[in-house]
Amino acid sequence: MRESGTKTSDTASRDAGVKHRHFMEQALRLGMRGQGATGPNPAVGCVIVSADGAVVGSGWTQSGGHPHAETEALKEAGSAARGGTAYVTLEPCSHTGKTAPCADALVTAELKSVFFALLDPDPRVAGSGAEKLRQAGIQVHEGLMRDEAYGINAGFLSRVSGGLPHVTLKLAVSKNGFMRTPNGEPPWITGALSRNIGHMLRATHDAIVTGRGTFETDDPSLDCRLPGLTGSSPLPVVMSRSGYFPVASKLAQRAETHTVVLACESEAADADARQAELCTFDNLRPQAVLENLAARGINRVLLECGPRLAAAFLEEGCVDDIALFEAPQEIVMSGESDISRIGLASTELNRYFDCLDRKVFDTDRFSLWRRKAKIQMWAKMREG
Repeated sequence: MRESGTKTSDTASRDAGVKHRHFMEQALRLGMRGQGATGPNPAVGCVIVSADGAVVGSGWTQSGGHPHAETEALKEAGSAARGGTAYVTLEPCSHTGKTAPCADALVTAELKSVFFALLDPDPRVAGSGAEKLRQAGIQVHEGLMRDEAYGINAGFLSRVSGGLPHVTLKLAVSKNGFMRTPNGEPPWITGALSRNIGHMLRATHDAIVTGRGTFETDDPSLDCRLPGLTGSSPLPVVMSRSGYFPVASKLAQRAETHTVVLACESEAADADARQAELCTFDNLRPQAVLENLAARGINRVLLECGPRLAAAFLEEGCVDDIALFEAPQEIVMSGESDISRIGLASTELNRYFDCLDRKVFDTDRFSLWRRKAKIQMWAKMREG
């Protein structure tokens, strides 16, 4: 008969697995704090647990990509890290950039083991960080909560592996599928809570793209106006073939103190456009603009635009996620709905995208969708 209170090896293993997931979940939540601010680096979180099981250090990659998460966590942990375990959402780096290699810092701290969720696809790392740890006698465990880590660093992974940032199309639509209101009526379709969530989306993206139609009609500022997050506003990018950029616009005023990118085809853009950073293309297409942004180190792009530009991005396969806010009321307008015109009626949406999440914000319905092709790409990365 087994002694009372003695755990079987299976039970002990399950308990250990739960413990490891608990600490990695903490690291993932920390990593999310850096979304939209760490480019060109990934948004990484790290938790240091001492030998007796207490959290002694935590951190996330800071604005601009440094210091790294491991550096922040080790600084907090100090000597208490010795003999402990690190939980990191991405393989520790092994190359010297703006900071020394994190793998070296973990070795110096004399950790016993390191759990990380994802191998870093950056050719400068790509397994060499893990190998450094193993050579130093540190136990290395890869793959814990890998899928969750993929979602958080979708932008970095997309840019490093495919040369394009991860693009989220934000849509606010009426019950009957319109993205706009009739002339003379208030422009808001969804409620205040949904609009605040929209501002949170801005804060977690590196850049925000709109087109001339929205720019001319709405005169948007494209910033984050949530208290405490105004400094997290993304880089504004306006796509306008002619270089339309009126001096009285909110973005022109913002361009006096912050970078605003104007993507156009005309070298002789409006004189007022000189306030913006001009970026000219022979053929202004979504993929060309995204390639330019990727070269700038932009990981995550939010697309807030009208039906025409949304359709162009969708037709080129440049939309990875759709953040869909649906209001309960219909808008009195004639003709085909905007959602149908851009090819996102329910049948098309379900054909090309999988629903990842559903929520309710007051009376509005929210759903998050991811392109099936992107999910398949990540599956191949896991296999390879």
